[in-house]
Amino acid sequence: MSTKTPQADGHSTVITYDNHLMTEPAASPPRHMIQAPFTKRAWSELGHALVSFPLTVAALVFIVPMLENGAFWAASTAGVRKLGAAARALARARLGEDIPDPPPLRQVHLVKVASPDAAAIVGFAQAVAAAGGKTRSWESSPGVTTRWLPLPRVAELAAEAGIPATCVRPRNELANWFGSRILDPVAWRARGYFALKLPLGAISLAVIASCWLGGVFLLTFPAWRTLGLGFTSLAGSFTFIPLGVVLLLAAPWVTHGLTEADLWLMRGLLGPGSSAARIRVLEQSRARVVDDSAARLRGIERDLHDGTQAQLVALAMKLQGDGGADLARVTQLVEDAHRGALEAIADLRTLARGIHPPVLDNGLADALTTLANRSAVPVELVTDIPERPSAAIETIAYFSAAELLANVAKHSGARHATLEAVHVPGLLRIRVTDDGVGGARPVPNGGLRGLAERVRTVDGRIEVVSPQGGPTTVTVELPSHA
Repeated sequence: MSTKTPQADGHSTVITYDNHLMTEPAASPPRHMIQAPFTKRAWSELGHALVSFPLTVAALVFIVPMLENGAFWAASTAGVRKLGAAARALARARLGEDIPDPPPLRQVHLVKVASPDAAAIVGFAQAVAAAGGKTRSWESSPGVTTRWLPLPRVAELAAEAGIPATCVRPRNELANWFGSRILDPVAWRARGYFALKLPLGAISLAVIASCWLGGVFLLTFPAWRTLGLGFTSLAGSFTFIPLGVVLLLAAPWVTHGLTEADLWLMRGLLGPGSSAARIRVLEQSRARVVDDSAARLRGIERDLHDGTQAQLVALAMKLQGDGGADLARVTQLVEDAHRGALEAIADLRTLARGIHPPVLDNGLADALTTLANRSAVPVELVTDIPERPSAAIETIAYFSAAELLANVAKHSGARHATLEAVHVPGLLRIRVTDDGVGGARPVPNGGLRGLAERVRTVDGRIEVVSPQGGPTTVTVELPSHA
């Protein structure tokens, strides 16, 4: 049975339970606050705070002695990069935060260019800067040392500036090896991250001790008093219970705020970093999606050629028939042709549905309702989409939900799932939760990793929280317009 009840904000919340529609008000903020300390997300953030702090201490024990001189900087670059990768892997495993990897080590390409013509050197330095390189002027004689541009490109720019090729001299391989590692921006950002993470991690431990442990201790203070561990009377010990409740309810929210600050640092210091590097990551992600789209088009072409086209050819041959055929033979040919035409139409509909689901014509909410009703696992659907996002975003959201519900049915062993779709100004959030066995992880060439790459093409993000034993929560956040 289906009903619809408007809420105070003018929108309705539709819920599907056991694949039947009904209406139910969303959880109130007080209830959400009371449930917060007992959610898997809160415990995942608590575990990340506890595990990441020893990693930070170990990283600084390695980094600080290596700051002695440039040789140590170069020698420690590979290790610092691995420590940054370990921090990203920990965030991915504990928090489901898939932070893109930074670009690989870039060769510095140190090249010396000398010329008695100061004007030529100035013009050459400007050309190098325009080409994406950097220069350092010499103090003793007119000349510069270039960085980040390969030797052929430097020689080309020098020739354009009127500097002879004999004045262009590359540094030796050892100098380039040291220069690439000493100037590696990824390693320096990782060093900065761990330096900032230490006080943030110390604050997180203080919050765990004061709010989590302190809240539990004060909440159970009368029991400790009966064991003789209190400093007040038994009746007075009950006055500490409200303070324990407040601390315990505040603990997950403070921990969440500190975790978000940590993730903000990780995205800025352990990810691609600069806008140029971020653009390269987006270009790589878009290139993978283009390849995926090309493969999908080839699959559609193959299905049309081997399936629908073959059926239509057979249909034409059947209809051609034989002029001397009797009535029974003609009747059989018409029946076979009708059956073949229906099969071809069904195949064409399947192909069209794979390109653009027709259920999206009436909006994402109706499409998700149909998707939930067809699920093999009972699905509870919660939607709040007062304004439709762009067509491309709706399509990505629909296929994301379809992929996640298919994973629930195939891999989770769940008996119940929840699908939420909420659209606020500028953001569309799709969340699928199930009560299965958990342990879902984005792995190379896996469905979740492919979904993350497709979502990232529109600058969206995916978050996976799936501890062993469950439950699993996968959240996809997309911009309202691509």
